[in-house]
Amino acid sequence: MQDHGAIAVVQRPAIDKQLLETVGRYIRTADSEALPENALIPRPSDEFKEIEQEISRIATAKANVIILGESGMGKEQIAREIYRKSNRTDKPLTVLEAGGAALVGRHDPTSDRSEMYNRIKGYFKNAEGGTIIIKNIHLLNFDKQSVLLHILSEEHPDVRVICTAEPELLEMVTEKAFRHSLFYLLRQVDITVLPLRKTSGDILPIAEFFLNSIAEESNKPVKLLDASAAKALTVHPWPGNIRELKNVISLAAANMKGNIITAFDLPISHSSPKTKDSLQLRNPLGEKQRIIDALTQTGGNKTQAAKLLGIDRSTLRYKLKQYGLD
Repeated sequence: MQDHGAIAVVQRPAIDKQLLETVGRYIRTADSEALPENALIPRPSDEFKEIEQEISRIATAKANVIILGESGMGKEQIAREIYRKSNRTDKPLTVLEAGGAALVGRHDPTSDRSEMYNRIKGYFKNAEGGTIIIKNIHLLNFDKQSVLLHILSEEHPDVRVICTAEPELLEMVTEKAFRHSLFYLLRQVDITVLPLRKTSGDILPIAEFFLNSIAEESNKPVKLLDASAAKALTVHPWPGNIRELKNVISLAAANMKGNIITAFDLPISHSSPKTKDSLQLRNPLGEKQRIIDALTQTGGNKTQAAKLLGIDRSTLRYKLKQYGLD
């Protein structure tokens, strides 16, 4: 048996003594199972729990989705989770970067179509029945927007499109830098991911998740955060969001010899660019009244009020708390 794929052999007389011990060396408990690649990082905040509920609600629908949020907030992981929970998992998944070389045209002398059209059309043909994730859709130039609009509106491919974008996409639509009709074809459903500084209760659980992952990968004891490190992590605004937090934790864990991480061990940079909140409700002086007006107009229906305001329910919930309206 050992020559044909068996990990170990337990002799029958020794089953009672050796079986559990042997099996225990080669399997993981349910609690220690590794998450699939690009899976969502567990987060305890109410805002993220609402996102998880929204993922489950829309996953089996055919509707196209835009996931809005700042860079580094795991928007691609949310897009992949929608795909994993959909009924299209037996069909292809294609992931494209809107600002990357993958959407640059390629010459085809036998076609009377543009090179750009042939390239983008090819992705849809290869993903027939499946899903295309387009990352950073706000980086799509106007010519590519036109091609994508034509394919979606005129050819109606059997492909679900899930896009990620930074909040500036909303400003681009308003300023006509992004095609209005394409935006609404892509945003049949939307999810807004709040930045880490607005869900500070997630910071330490995410940091501990990374520490546990590092320990598991290196087969070393888990490094722990002391009170000073926990405070330093919590008060930092994290303009780079989860991506920046992961880098800080990884460097701290790699560069220290002991098992306790202090604030001194955290390579937190204070030269980061300033952040701004780019929501459709951008004027703080008028936001509260607009929210009140939307709730009044919809009879207190938060789902309908969020649609009137151009935001999702998780963002509206945050705003209600912010202005003491909850």
